[in-house]
Amino acid sequence: MRTQTEKAKAFRALHERPGAFIIPNPWDAGTARLLAAMGFEALATTSLGVANSLGSATVSLAAILDNCRAIAEATDLPVNADLENCGAHEPKAASHAIRLAAEAGCVGGSIEDATGDLSNPIYDFDLAVERVQAAVEVARSLPFPFTLTARAENFLYGRTDLDNTIRRLQAFEAAGADVLYAPGLYDLATIKTVTSALKKPFNHVMGFADPTLTVPLLSAAGVKRISVGGAMARVALAAFLKCAHEMKDHGAFTHVREMAPMKEVREAFAKGAVA
Repeated sequence: MRTQTEKAKAFRALHERPGAFIIPNPWDAGTARLLAAMGFEALATTSLGVANSLGSATVSLAAILDNCRAIAEATDLPVNADLENCGAHEPKAASHAIRLAAEAGCVGGSIEDATGDLSNPIYDFDLAVERVQAAVEVARSLPFPFTLTARAENFLYGRTDLDNTIRRLQAFEAAGADVLYAPGLYDLATIKTVTSALKKPFNHVMGFADPTLTVPLLSAAGVKRISVGGAMARVALAAFLKCAHEMKDHGAFTHVREMAPMKEVREAFAKGAVA
């Protein structure tokens, strides 16, 4: 089993090698092990996936961290934590989530500028930068190279001011963030505009983007890391609802033809588990 430092160094190396890599988003230990068995090199948690599994529209930092721990312990892969706004508005209070994510076994994590308040969804520029600075300070104090991702959430909240988004990302970069992230960018031209304005690695999430984009296209556009956010969890939920509707509305069960073969699943669980 790799140590946390070894995982952290392996995660950093993925961001330094040529081309883009995919970091999929499991939502529990089982899905983490399936992805590990398939040969993915790192995993990222999804707060949306956690919320869905709990039957809630929102999720607490404590629940996020419990999920981080379960996924980090499930495989030998590096895990990046989706920490939303880190559970607090004040910079130092928010930065504490970085240490908690590390204690849960993660080797990377994100802080975003979304407030969680739909009436005022994005932190003011100066406060957003201060929050990233505080998170960087905690990340640098850890005994291994924690990879900090700073997220500019404008596009998810209808604020399609690209210049403002780039300004925020550049400020987060200057504050010391290791990876930059702006969810909600849809087309390749916009993605290229953002990546060309940055020097640090950029994470692009496919859950909100043109689904015809591919790894080679995104890599050529300057993307380093490709995640899917809650997309896989939502696809699984769509399949669940399809089964439920067939039973409730038609009294039928044809969905059983599409069940995953349990022998294959259990073999993958065993393969993807921590050695």
